Amino acid sequence: MPTAHLSQRPELPARDRILLTAHDLFYREGIRATGIDRVIAESGVAKLTFYRHFPSKNELIRAFLAYRHERWMAWFTDALQRHGAGRGKGIDALVPALREWFADPGFRGCAFLNSVGELGGALPEVLEIARSHKEAMTKEIEQLLPPSRQRAKDAQTIALAVDGAIAHAQFDPTPETALKTLERLVKVVRGEA
Repeated sequence: MPTAHLSQRPELPARDRILLTAHDLFYREGIRATGIDRVIAESGVAKLTFYRHFPSKNELIRAFLAYRHERWMAWFTDALQRHGAGRGKGIDALVPALREWFADPGFRGCAFLNSVGELGGALPEVLEIARSHKEAMTKEIEQLLPPSRQRAKDAQTIALAVDGAIAHAQFDPTPETALKTLERLVKVVRGEA
């Protein structure tokens, strides 16, 4: 999921420049560590323009998470397809898709888990947004599994393991351990181990 640099964005409307700049900064450096003045400066807008589009930082945070959800889910479904989900590989496409994401130099883990860690108590809406994102990810995983009575529960188990692999990949210099463990768990869930 590479990001575009601001030099590639000058033709965008001010709101889009603000949102894309905030997306990059919030994801790369953290929400609390990124001040509004920095978003304003790096997006190249005036303070008044910023506040016309986002009356508060909380509004910008909600917009960032909504944008991140759309962007990440589009990437996820596309990556699953690229790795064979639509050609009969199903759940076997999951680990290669995640490997692709973990290898991205800009990878900083799950923006939703990171946001809950930073703001869950201070901004309760973040919990609901993250919960909704994780439900959408779990539904996508469920679609990879063959139909069965356990399909939804198996998808929840795998989604939980995906979150663990994402967290592990944030601090492990080589995420292969997390990916191999996730592969083993998927095999257990499928009854292959």
